[in-house]
Amino acid sequence: MQNIILSKSNKHIKGTVNLTGSKSECNRALIIEALSNGKVKVDNVSDSADSVLLAGILRKNQESRVKDQEVLAGGSDHGPSTIDHGLQTVDIGPAGTAMRFLTAYYAIQDDEVILTGSQRMKERPIGVLVDALTELGAHIGFEEQEGYPPIRLKGGFEQLSRQISIKGNISSQYITALLLIAARLPLGLELHIEGELTSRPYVEMTLAMLQTAGIRHTWTDNVIAIANQDFATTSLYIEPDWSAASYWYAIAALADEAEIFLTGLTAYSLQGDSVITEIMANFGITSQFKDGGVHLLKEAKPLSRKVFDMKECPDLAQTVIVVCAALGHEATFTGLETLKIKETDRVLALQTELAKMGVKLIEKGQVYKLDCSEKFIPERMFINTYHDHRMAMAFAPLALIVPQLEFENGPVVDKSYPAFWDDLEKQGFIVEEVTI
Repeated sequence: MQNIILSKSNKHIKGTVNLTGSKSECNRALIIEALSNGKVKVDNVSDSADSVLLAGILRKNQESRVKDQEVLAGGSDHGPSTIDHGLQTVDIGPAGTAMRFLTAYYAIQDDEVILTGSQRMKERPIGVLVDALTELGAHIGFEEQEGYPPIRLKGGFEQLSRQISIKGNISSQYITALLLIAARLPLGLELHIEGELTSRPYVEMTLAMLQTAGIRHTWTDNVIAIANQDFATTSLYIEPDWSAASYWYAIAALADEAEIFLTGLTAYSLQGDSVITEIMANFGITSQFKDGGVHLLKEAKPLSRKVFDMKECPDLAQTVIVVCAALGHEATFTGLETLKIKETDRVLALQTELAKMGVKLIEKGQVYKLDCSEKFIPERMFINTYHDHRMAMAFAPLALIVPQLEFENGPVVDKSYPAFWDDLEKQGFIVEEVTI
């Protein structure tokens, strides 16, 4: 295992950072591309490990289908109308988005597939999505534990229903997975969302990208409807990743002086995590959009906001909580419910790691409050990442406060931001790799 030791000799930062494409946008675009049968192309594909993995799986699947078509076209009149590939196993490792999106994608394909992943992936629920797809007409079974991967998708989809209901307070990726395949369903889809919708911007992103690809929809009250229709011939450009940008906002917030230029980001983004501009304005970080990107500038400002609702941007929660803890700001947080079923139980992980600097994250129902009354700054702090890329990157800005940080499993950042440690080094951080 490779650990990372991180430090910085001063609390000043000034420089330019080129961010990778958005993993969230890219993974949606790759599924749309695959479903469009070549009509939609993806530009500026993310180099995140999750996107690279998903692209490879879909590419292999598409190449197999092209070969099948060639074989069938050249066969005799008495040859098979389809080709049976037998049972295939697709391992998506720790890629949660890929698991949800591919579950829906393979549900409407003809092949028999076992979809599996890492040990943590086998602990992340998928029963809600499987139930919805089964109601539509898919044939899916659980290979080990009911409601969890691995799953077996048996092909032979015949649509039984157009209307399905799904709870809004679960992962938005379940809803997105269904919306992505909706236009390919013979009867289309009428999706009823029960209760309040969590992570709404991610659903809006999905619909906006589908619209760019020619897929029309209606959204009336709690019902999203998409008819059976063809994709348009177009390209989907993947914007740089606002989730990755959030770590640079955190660095600016903990610095004494900061001027950072993040290239390629725009004020009008599909990504819900672009709300980081508004959140970090509370910490004195101004955002100016010009010169083909966003300029971050640290200004002196008293911190007064006490409540942060992360319901629509849960991937920013760790970043904002760590910044507040570092500053001794006893803020309250809501909207953290989905954090417990991510790459790790992120609430528990935050509680465990923040305790190493005397800070408590106290849970009362669905409200979480920071208690910084016993906060101290250690000379050295070891950060467990729990195989979670965002744990590593959310705690990295602490190098401006803590003299030396050591991160277990440094390469975990490859999942969404492979160049993270390199980019920190370019901006004056000292990054040392240690093999354990």
